Amino acid sequence: MVRVTAAGVTPLEYTVLSGGHPRAKAPLVLGNEGVGVIEDAGDSGLEVGSRVMFTGPYGVGENGTWQEWLLVRPEHLASPDAIGDVVAASLPVAYLTAQITLTQAGFKPGMTVLAPGIGGSVGNATYQLARAQGAGKVISTAGSAAKAARARELGFEDVIDLTAEGLADGVRRITAGKGVDIVIESIGGTVTSEALSSLGLGGVLITLGYSAGRKTTIDVTDLIWKRARMAGFSLFAQSPATIANAWQDIVPLVLSGKVKPIVERIYPLAEAGEALRHLIEDRPFGKVILTM
Repeated sequence: MVRVTAAGVTPLEYTVLSGGHPRAKAPLVLGNEGVGVIEDAGDSGLEVGSRVMFTGPYGVGENGTWQEWLLVRPEHLASPDAIGDVVAASLPVAYLTAQITLTQAGFKPGMTVLAPGIGGSVGNATYQLARAQGAGKVISTAGSAAKAARARELGFEDVIDLTAEGLADGVRRITAGKGVDIVIESIGGTVTSEALSSLGLGGVLITLGYSAGRKTTIDVTDLIWKRARMAGFSLFAQSPATIANAWQDIVPLVLSGKVKPIVERIYPLAEAGEALRHLIEDRPFGKVILTM
């Protein structure tokens, strides 16, 4: 049993509320990620009083993290070490997704990575993790000039302002026509097809989100002629060993300061509805967190 101290707000909660997730059935407490303190370890062998962070089926297949107490499976727990509660609560979904997809795509130092959506949680996490682990170049996108400017202020280079330049055109400009080795695409809609066209020879695209739409049209020659590969990803489907290995890569990078998760706003649990509205409608630059 974990006493939850902070929880993340993600687009998944909106998907569940709008009836878009087939596994989620009301009544249900929302929330897919969080951090807290073990108050009852049961027979897990874990130490009472330990701080832990977690994600899993919470808020979809069973009650989620937007509550003060949560029964968490031991295999879903990781130690945040010296990472504070608010930042730790921002990590599980976005950073595990980013690290695991980079690994599955065959990331190696020196590669060029495209992670659309610099202000979004997965896009930003992918950018930071790829850069910290030696990417030759990391490219992202912004949906407004203001967001592109904000990204550059925070040290994110090669961010394409989509109000001034198309994604594919921007990638061609930045890579001198070579394209990218890896795309981690979390937006969907037309972004998926444009990102696919931005791959270089032998490139890999992994798609995992659909905030901009569940349907797209692709040019199959982008796969055939480039001998490229396209795959889907679900964090729910990953094994405990895969999750544990990803945490071993992520936590040291956060502790060292090479990766700096961005939390845009913090709300009390009582304002969870407003927090979700802010995430979906205002599209902030960074994570939205609830504190208990």
